[in-house]
Amino acid sequence: MKKIKAIVVDDSAFMRKVVEDILNTDSEIEVVGTAKDGKEAVELVNKLKPDIVTMDVEMPIMDGIEATKNIMQTCATPILMLSAVTRDGSETTLKALENGAVDFIQKPSGSISLDIREISEKIIKKVKEVSKSTVRPLKFARIQSPVTSKAESITSKKFNTNANSDTNNNLGLERENAGLNNPNLENTLSKIGIMMGSSTGGPPVVSEIISRLPMGMPPIFIVQHMPAGFTRVFAERIDRISKLKVVEASNGTLIKPNHVYIAPGDTQMLLKRRGNNKYIEIDPNMPKLHGTKPTVDITAEYVANIYGNNSLGIILTGIGKDGAVGMRNIKEKGGYTIGQNKESCIVYGMPKTAYELNALNDVLPPSQIPQKIEKCVERYVQKLGSR
Repeated sequence: MKKIKAIVVDDSAFMRKVVEDILNTDSEIEVVGTAKDGKEAVELVNKLKPDIVTMDVEMPIMDGIEATKNIMQTCATPILMLSAVTRDGSETTLKALENGAVDFIQKPSGSISLDIREISEKIIKKVKEVSKSTVRPLKFARIQSPVTSKAESITSKKFNTNANSDTNNNLGLERENAGLNNPNLENTLSKIGIMMGSSTGGPPVVSEIISRLPMGMPPIFIVQHMPAGFTRVFAERIDRISKLKVVEASNGTLIKPNHVYIAPGDTQMLLKRRGNNKYIEIDPNMPKLHGTKPTVDITAEYVANIYGNNSLGIILTGIGKDGAVGMRNIKEKGGYTIGQNKESCIVYGMPKTAYELNALNDVLPPSQIPQKIEKCVERYVQKLGSR
């Protein structure tokens, strides 16, 4: 059986040795090289052509972000980031994902984790999963300023927003003015719900889709498989490039149009009704489903039940089967569902399972999903407006 060839990159000799030893304990993995900085890593990858690279974030000469970018440009290879559990670590890890890294794993106690052997099984499992990923130079990993689609949706026009403004300076003004002159439309949009789920390879895809949506959107609920400490930074990074207001969801939040709610890591995001209003409930005690928390299927079930045939479900790249049942629930309630196509997925797992379950109405590359969302929202608005 052919072994998985791995390169371990870390500026700490201790960490390199420990990670190398952990991987070499598995009969399916062979560490073929180690590097103490990003520059050495780029050279080794081009020379040895490994199946996977474990990459530290903070290193001298060339850090993990630049090394990832160089590797993806010169010799695209699956990269697993090893990240410290800090705000700076979260920021740099997400930047690395935007530059093409497939996934990340948290070091249990900082840059030099003396207790890293405690997560040996997790590291081995993640290395095996990530090594099977399909990687290519991804233009979706290059986050740009928000853009308005060629054809503005009817909702954008009715909101009377400055849809041609692409600068971040105008985002706050657009958000503030959106819908103030049309409370009826805002009420209509509050009856529509969008669910988006993703896992491995998902952060840059989610960022790009949300950044391309105009004002005049119903509430959007996102479950990205990501641990606590990363989802808040993830939300803040998308918020900076989006016309919509993007936040990490919090318990008791009143759900509003033109808002994107990202499920906090290590919790489940539920939706509740109180009279005519809808609220978010965050439950940290609810168990994992499919081995993950937050779980797409759990939030999607609430979206399907509350929004019914005015719901839209989107399932993106990721390992496993989470989201398939959720998409089926939305579809069976009369909503519309979209799966990311195989060719653009880093890991064609979650959309594949949804497709095989006959839970999808459409299969699209990420570049076409924003416009499809706009068309679906326009159709729902017209339907609800005719009642």
